[in-house]
Amino acid sequence: MRKIFIFISLFYAGTAFAQEPVSYQLPPKDIVDLVLATPTSTVSFDGKGTWMLVMDRSSMPGVEELAQPELRIAGLRINPNTAGPSRSTYVVRLLLKNVTTGAELPIAGLPANLKAGNFEWSPADSKIAFTHTHNNGIDLYIIDVKNHRASKANKQPVNLVLGNSILWTNENTLWYTTQPRPVSQAPKLPLVPKGPVVQENLGKVAASPTYQDLIKNPYDESLFAFYATTQLVKNMNGVEAPIGVPAIYSEIDPSPDNNYLLIRKIDRPFSYLVTAGGFNSTVSITDLQGKQVKEIIKLPSRELSPTGYDNVLNAPRGHSWLDAEPATIVWVEPLDSGMIKKKMDFHDAAYTLKAPFNASPQLLVKTAMRLNNVEAVTPGLYLVTEGSRVKHVQKISTLNPATGELKELINRSTDDAYGDPGSPIRSKNKFGRSAVQLVNGTQLLMNGIGASPGGDLPFLRSLDIVTKETKELWRAVAPYYEYITKVLDADKMMVVTNRQSVTEPPNYFLRDLKTNTSKAITNFPDPQPGLRGIVKQKISYKRQDGVDLSADLYLPKGYNKEKDGPLPVFMWAYPREFKSASDAAQVRGSKYTFTRIGSGSSIFLATQGFAVMDNTDFPIVGEGDKQPNDNFVEQLTWSAEAAIRKIAEMGVGDSTRVGVGGHSYGAFMTSNLLAHTKLFKAGIARSGAYNRSLTPFGFQNEERTYWQAPDVYFKMSPFSYANQIKTPLLMLHGEADNNPGTFPIQSERLYNAIKGHGGTVRFVLLPFESHGYTAKENVLHMLWEMNTWLTKYVKNAGK
Repeated sequence: MRKIFIFISLFYAGTAFAQEPVSYQLPPKDIVDLVLATPTSTVSFDGKGTWMLVMDRSSMPGVEELAQPELRIAGLRINPNTAGPSRSTYVVRLLLKNVTTGAELPIAGLPANLKAGNFEWSPADSKIAFTHTHNNGIDLYIIDVKNHRASKANKQPVNLVLGNSILWTNENTLWYTTQPRPVSQAPKLPLVPKGPVVQENLGKVAASPTYQDLIKNPYDESLFAFYATTQLVKNMNGVEAPIGVPAIYSEIDPSPDNNYLLIRKIDRPFSYLVTAGGFNSTVSITDLQGKQVKEIIKLPSRELSPTGYDNVLNAPRGHSWLDAEPATIVWVEPLDSGMIKKKMDFHDAAYTLKAPFNASPQLLVKTAMRLNNVEAVTPGLYLVTEGSRVKHVQKISTLNPATGELKELINRSTDDAYGDPGSPIRSKNKFGRSAVQLVNGTQLLMNGIGASPGGDLPFLRSLDIVTKETKELWRAVAPYYEYITKVLDADKMMVVTNRQSVTEPPNYFLRDLKTNTSKAITNFPDPQPGLRGIVKQKISYKRQDGVDLSADLYLPKGYNKEKDGPLPVFMWAYPREFKSASDAAQVRGSKYTFTRIGSGSSIFLATQGFAVMDNTDFPIVGEGDKQPNDNFVEQLTWSAEAAIRKIAEMGVGDSTRVGVGGHSYGAFMTSNLLAHTKLFKAGIARSGAYNRSLTPFGFQNEERTYWQAPDVYFKMSPFSYANQIKTPLLMLHGEADNNPGTFPIQSERLYNAIKGHGGTVRFVLLPFESHGYTAKENVLHMLWEMNTWLTKYVKNAGK
């Protein structure tokens, strides 16, 4: 194995500042065992609940896997050897289970060294298509469910660079994209460029977020064109037929009646400012042989999108089929030139165009807010969703497409968890499309998380679209956390649920809601027995402005308050914005879940003698015309003070030994708390952004630009107050972070600023990692860093 070093910038036991290679380290065995535990299987059911596909995921990749060749262009991460995405997690074991009999059946014909993904059941559920990735490409396999046998279906390598789906149109016909030229013919990097890279803007407003991995030069353009160009293929009974000519297909969707294709192709010139999803493109309709029936629109680059979260590009958007109609497309156009602050009764309008697509588009509906979705439930009933990200509101209405009558059905704050009505249950309609299901002629079945002052208790309710009356059909009952994953028969009220409790791991159940009986259909074991004995409780408290807060508290195995006294505390959080203090105060999450943790969790530290406060509430509230970020730091401080006060009052936490941490925006929060308070003994900041002038066109839910609110950007940036960060801060970042705004230079610059003012800081750059960390060596080393840092500066504070 290649020797990998992590470069850090401060030794624990020595020099004041240095840069030296450090070999990978392991955290304590309790943590290692939890990290390396075999993941629980995932499942996929057919439409009737007769068959279940059981899928075992791969374990964590090694760092050498992340070190494989990778192209980072147009906002994509491409494996140049396979013409597919890099950094994927695969299914490595498959079996079929008969839900009725419980028989588990191995699948014959699977490829060796299985790396499967993109599973798709056929319309009648007799087959399952999936992709298999190997060293030199991607193949397509089909499982015959009845005979539980898989066979390879493609002749040409499948191309998944732009994520195009594997699409069934009947039991014997699949559509997908293939690689038209061997990857060995990819353009070679010229030794000498033809000239400088020049970008130019001639007076157009083109503000854009700080995207990563963009096209930077003509060579990147040629690579993107090579790998993103695909050949659309129809595979009927194993025979591939090319459809149309090779192009950069970003979207392909057969019409519900399977007579047309709705296609979006990316056009040149490619943008150097936005990702592939925002490039110039053409939307058109073709027949099934690829012959163009109608060009719908040529869309401009999203470079021209205005700033502001309710502002949109002044162009049509969201072209799609209406699922309940044979062949009708729908799209949305702004009526306000994309600028929401224009004084208008209606800001958006939806239009339709029916086959054979030679008439003029028809106005369907106008909305006062941004139109987010139009969905055909039946030919005579549509659901229209509109909303405002800035105001945190959403409205859903019913629409009679024949009369244009629009009736409000739901109007709510998107922050109001208690008032969340849930999402409509979907099922296959007569065209085989997944569509909202209507029962008893006028009722939607709504599946919701069931947030309440007592925590989440998921539900299934009926919502009458005429009377707006709701009726609870089922709700999870304490001490279980149980939610519906699939409705098998709405008339018989047969569903599949996933159920867990504090002592029982998650498993799937076949539940009869009419008789309120259930039958277990899986028996997955506890994947992390090392966590048993750790005590979890949901705690509630109030901050100084009256906002109610909560956190999930984890106490070490065998801890006794009277005997052991107050523990060192580690607080993990991610701040969220709200437009209402009452919404911010709502309890979220459940106290009845089975404790399982992923590689990025803070709960590992409960095995090392810490009281861990996870999901600690840090709401940022701005009611009415006030902006939440106008007093961001003050609200962070109030929430931190309240959390520390609560843990101390309970007698389980030592208020003089508290650490704080977070990932991404949580890292931003952490560094701000260390810059402006003396509440903590140490902080951990992972993959954060710390200088908001480097995200000048907005960040998180802040829609004002740096030039509109320079004081807000300055005061919210911990970089501005690096001279005040004297509390020990551990910073970690992925070397290849691809998240907008969180460039590794954010951590590099804050580290240098703190070091330059004599602060105690350590910076760890994890090789090849993106915004989240996945390689086994990197994850284990990260946890070693966290445990070592907190042990020294929090647990042993003052010693």
